[in-house]
Amino acid sequence: MAKASIDVSGELVQRLFQDPERLREVLQVICQAAMAQEVAAHVGAEPHERSGARRGHRNGSKPRTLLTRVGGLELAVPQVRDCDRGPYHPSLFARWERSERALLVACGEMYFQGVSTRNVREVLETMCGEGVELSAMTVSRVAAEVDEKLSQFRSRRLEGHAYPYLKVDARYERVRVDGRVISQAVLVVMGFTEQGRREILDWRLADSESEQSWSELFRDLKDRGLSGVELLVSDAHAGIVAAARRHLQGVAWQRCQVHFKRELLKKVSYKRSRELMRDVLAVFQGNDLAECLRRGEELAVKWERQSPAVATMMRQGLGDGLTVLSFPADHRLRLRSTNMLESLMKRLKKRTRVVGVFPNRASCDRLIGAQLLEVHEQWLSQDAAAKFNMEARA
Repeated sequence: MAKASIDVSGELVQRLFQDPERLREVLQVICQAAMAQEVAAHVGAEPHERSGARRGHRNGSKPRTLLTRVGGLELAVPQVRDCDRGPYHPSLFARWERSERALLVACGEMYFQGVSTRNVREVLETMCGEGVELSAMTVSRVAAEVDEKLSQFRSRRLEGHAYPYLKVDARYERVRVDGRVISQAVLVVMGFTEQGRREILDWRLADSESEQSWSELFRDLKDRGLSGVELLVSDAHAGIVAAARRHLQGVAWQRCQVHFKRELLKKVSYKRSRELMRDVLAVFQGNDLAECLRRGEELAVKWERQSPAVATMMRQGLGDGLTVLSFPADHRLRLRSTNMLESLMKRLKKRTRVVGVFPNRASCDRLIGAQLLEVHEQWLSQDAAAKFNMEARA
């Protein structure tokens, strides 16, 4: 079966560089070609092709607008009839528009509740076009659609395979509750399957990073079938550590080395920070556990007189930051810190910053969840080069 071609002419490319607004025109061509290829696979034949594998027939198209960060894309969605696979649903609408719709709902709720936020009207016009009639009924309907998708995602069973490695982290968002703006913790858990792929396992809004909040999250993951966990990577927040000891018994804990270094630097003056960081880096560059511990004790002795807090923290916390040395060498670089998850948190912040103060908890949970689902689907579609090499664990 021939693949659909993308007709991007030289004239179109020239217009793109002359006027950035033409980017939407290019994206429309690409999206239209992608749908043509998808519908060909759906019905089992190209247009006008005679094929014994045909499972249905094309039946014209229906106009639809895909909301994106560069504006609305006016597309003609192919329709099919007499297809044993049912109607055709473009994957790009399901995957690319979900987080945009969650953002629209958040801004719409703020607008209808009279929240004074400078960017609300500007964002709504960017997403929906100028002069659009955005009713409360529309906001409610879109919210229900997004919530249904997120509910299916966060309640999916996890029995399919083991998750040897988990990473957890939290960030805070401002949410309006009972007329007051309060801070809410967003707890996120990512895991690595025994095949080496990354997945978003769950997220949760809570009043704080308490032991109770993390315990509820870990307990729910276990109820959904989480198993095979060997290592948990996180910062040293007391709530995480206590909850892990209670609900993830027998799982090793790797204290994030980046957080460990940051906390050490807070215990000395700025003038001494570079010297301390050189000493700390030397500790973690040891060839094995014994060597790292020996260097850590030497650092503690050196700094004990001028900064007892540094010496105490090094002696009490270094061991937890070296747990990763018990795991395959090929995995240590990616397991020694929560940097991978922190990068994801920064990506979330770029979208939540548009809202500023969420009108309610559900709105915050919806936008965060839509973003996480988008990331999860991107990870699943990545090639083998992006995966952990789990053969080293054999």
